Amino acid sequence: MQNGRSDKAYDIIVFGDTCVDLILRDDDVVPQFGQVEKTVAGYDLVMGGSCCIFAAQAAKLGLRVAILGRVGADYFGKLIVDTLAEAGVDTRYIDVDEDLRTGITVHLVQGDDRAMLTHLGSLNTLTADDVSDEILASARHLHYGSLYLHTGLLPRWIDILSRAKHLGLTVSLDTNWDPDERWDHDLDRAYRYIDVLLPNEQEAMYLSGKSTYGEAISDLRKRVPLLVVKRDIAGAVAWQRDQEFAQSVFEANEGGDGIGAGDSFDAGFLAGWLNNLPLAGCLSIACECGRGVAGGVGGVAGQPRQSDISSRQLALFG
Repeated sequence: MQNGRSDKAYDIIVFGDTCVDLILRDDDVVPQFGQVEKTVAGYDLVMGGSCCIFAAQAAKLGLRVAILGRVGADYFGKLIVDTLAEAGVDTRYIDVDEDLRTGITVHLVQGDDRAMLTHLGSLNTLTADDVSDEILASARHLHYGSLYLHTGLLPRWIDILSRAKHLGLTVSLDTNWDPDERWDHDLDRAYRYIDVLLPNEQEAMYLSGKSTYGEAISDLRKRVPLLVVKRDIAGAVAWQRDQEFAQSVFEANEGGDGIGAGDSFDAGFLAGWLNNLPLAGCLSIACECGRGVAGGVGGVAGQPRQSDISSRQLALFG
């Protein structure tokens, strides 16, 4: 292996939570029932899905990325596949299913806040039977995201992690939000297979079951070799063994909606980590990716490419 590369076909494989984002924006986007029609200031229709956004950002940073998923035979499915392919993601493992409708999330964006309504559709149709050892063995790293939305994988997700580790892959996990707010599904058994855990502050507290942020960090640090916590405008912090690394972040450009910022952060961090960069450099790249997306509309518009990373960070890539 040289500069973090190997003879595997891919650097990263990810399971696609395939959906589109319909983003409605206004000062007041709260619907009013009783057949009341309200107008909104603007909308966008873009590729969504935390794992899909992650895959696009990772590919734009020069990683060889394959995504495994399923879409419907509709316009939304084509939009997802085309967006991923344009970013440089290998989409050969995305099946087009005539019997499915592609998933959709409606984002109601109001100021700095947003609410989301999701129809899962194709998003959660992958099962463990779709994840062959051959596909896993083609990559050196598995990034597992949208844990709680991938309900087709959940019954055997620990088995997938175990097989990946047995095949020599490193594994990262970003659970994202749990719509049922259970925050479980055998996490205690899963941590032994996780090399990098990537929650935000709120998710860290729910995952740990602790009542304070400090207690949550203390608990999670004992469970995984590398804990990376996203702190929104406060930047991010990483803990490895007894070491702690903090990274601040400049405020994002105005007009963004924040959608996908954490997913692009994950991709930026792993781009550095898989290239054997110091953790400080990984955090710096990650925060620049998250900041870029936070200042754009939707999850991919503000994603930087490797050529956009500042000269200091670019030098880290070698």
